Amino acid sequence: MKNIILTGDRPTGRLHLGHYVGSLKRRVELQNSGLYNDIYIEIADAQALTDNFDNLDKVRENVIEVALDYLACGIDPKKTTIFIQSGVPELTELTFYFMNLVTLSRLQRNPTIKDEIKLRNFEKSIPVGFLTYPVSQAADITLFDANTIPVGDDQLPMIEQTREIVRSFNNLYGETLVLPNAVLPESKYAQRLPGLDGKAKMSKSLGNCIYLSDEPEVIEKKIMSMFTDPNHLKVEDPGEVENNPVFIYLEAFATDEHFKKYLPEYQNLDELKAHYKRGGLGDVKIKRFLNNVIQEELEPIRARRKEYEKKIPEVYKILEDGTKKASLVGKNKIEEVKRAMRINYFEDKDLINKHTEKYN
Repeated sequence: MKNIILTGDRPTGRLHLGHYVGSLKRRVELQNSGLYNDIYIEIADAQALTDNFDNLDKVRENVIEVALDYLACGIDPKKTTIFIQSGVPELTELTFYFMNLVTLSRLQRNPTIKDEIKLRNFEKSIPVGFLTYPVSQAADITLFDANTIPVGDDQLPMIEQTREIVRSFNNLYGETLVLPNAVLPESKYAQRLPGLDGKAKMSKSLGNCIYLSDEPEVIEKKIMSMFTDPNHLKVEDPGEVENNPVFIYLEAFATDEHFKKYLPEYQNLDELKAHYKRGGLGDVKIKRFLNNVIQEELEPIRARRKEYEKKIPEVYKILEDGTKKASLVGKNKIEEVKRAMRINYFEDKDLINKHTEKYN
């Protein structure tokens, strides 16, 4: 069996540090590993419309922003097919077939959807398109026979729902679809970065993000205003590190080399945490260290993005070529799906002969 990756993002804004540490960085590593036959990355504009149906320009304008962020992070169009979801109509067709395999109550129980409905105040009036988001995502994955899905932990319920749909389809119509597996970031701290304000998730809609394209002075300002331990009021006070966003970010990004370079009085993060917990270490010093670490991580990404910003027609050509390739793959898979479901009427010679004999 081929090893195939499918992943993607909704174009509702520029990508941020949470996207990078939770999935993007891992995608680049997997892309360059040589272990995968095909890699597809989707700009999920159709899914973005499910809660932006009244703000089409937001989606339209951010397709190129997401593409630029992909290329800046190291996604290589020679190794990875980047495509736009709405340009692959086979995804819509497969979504429609999958809707018969999922109950309304099951969709309403999906933890990710429940959280997103609450976030968007959809409790009283849920758009059908938004509620069926997990079905659409299942179509995205299965249309390309993807068996490896790099995600953050908040997407695990979506992958499990896809697996349920695959099992239902294969039980009904025969082994046709590939069962996917989620691949999480290796570090548990990278699976979901908290927001700069200390809230559970870094989110574009909450405005608590560091964007990959932020300028150095913007990043520094955001880091220096980060939420820390609210009880750590004085330098001499003992501090809490477990739920402290600054230390969570350091867990995700800081290495011993960073300490040698920017904070040599400590050998590693454990020593820094121990000092903070016993008191005598101020938040400003830790934030300055974090700023150095993040600036070093994002500087090459920001530089590559500026180069691609000078070549926008080339970026659109990458998206166009990738979308054409994805659509061709999708057409072949849809034909296989329709054969399995026995709705391939015009190529089913046995069906035609049967009815010919019946009426002659």
